[in-house]
Amino acid sequence: MANPIHHKLIIVGSGPAGLTAAVYAGRANMNPVVFEGLQPGGQLTITTEVENFPGFEHGIQGPELMDVIRRQATRFGAVCEYKEITAVDFSKRPFTLHSYDEVYTADAVIISTGASAKLLGIESENKYMGYGVSACATCDGFFYKNQRVLVVGGGDTALEEATYLTRHAAEVTIIHRREEFRASKIMFERASKNPKIKFLLNKVVDEVLGTEDGTKKSLTGVRLKDTKTGELSVVEAEGLFIAIGHQPNTALFKDVLDMDETGYLSVKSGTTYTNIPGVFAAGDVADKHYRQAITAAGTGCMAAIDAERWLEAQE
Repeated sequence: MANPIHHKLIIVGSGPAGLTAAVYAGRANMNPVVFEGLQPGGQLTITTEVENFPGFEHGIQGPELMDVIRRQATRFGAVCEYKEITAVDFSKRPFTLHSYDEVYTADAVIISTGASAKLLGIESENKYMGYGVSACATCDGFFYKNQRVLVVGGGDTALEEATYLTRHAAEVTIIHRREEFRASKIMFERASKNPKIKFLLNKVVDEVLGTEDGTKKSLTGVRLKDTKTGELSVVEAEGLFIAIGHQPNTALFKDVLDMDETGYLSVKSGTTYTNIPGVFAAGDVADKHYRQAITAAGTGCMAAIDAERWLEAQE
């Protein structure tokens, strides 16, 4: 096995949380190394326009925003490695992290591996992602003023997103594969009473439909399949929101770090401390409530400061 390469601080994940942590850690002369993983820039790289990140009055493209923060971090001495962490050992210090056959050690670790929206898993959904298909109503609802949108799902997330979308859209249709909803009673009642919300039950999305003209793509609707009869039908809409939940990217830390039943890392209230001193968690990996770029960036800042103060206390 190769000799381990030692770093004072390793940051695992490169979305807004990881890269903001790198900006702060770099300015504190901690020489952080960021392992960017398989999706450098995180979920924002599959978002087209970001209009709600402070400081960008006219909005900015998701991938561009991440490039700007990455350059800011490297200006302060952070090093970004396009590598994936494949195994960790936090049982003793320094901590050990593996990237396939390479071994690294670190005095402190910040985990910002994010979460992934659960998707339907059909090819046409990927094709129109960012061009009518979205997994975040608070991020993209604004773009559907007076338009028709569809929401797929039957839990609190789906009904919450549908209710939120009625602020912008002319009409919101919830598509659910069953007749009964997993959502809480209060959320269901609120959605049912909303005059802008309609329901299509016992239906699943069979295909996402749209038009393509060179690089310009736009969604025109979906083809639905009835779960009882198998009958196909087409519903026209300008937007499709997938709201079937999120999965935190924490499989790597199972049985290593404390997490809740869905896999979100547990942190000490008001901090980014995990149950292992010296290991911190920031961004969507520990946040199932807000899931915004700006809140992820905020906890990235907290994690860098927590790590810096913790390292000082060790010395």
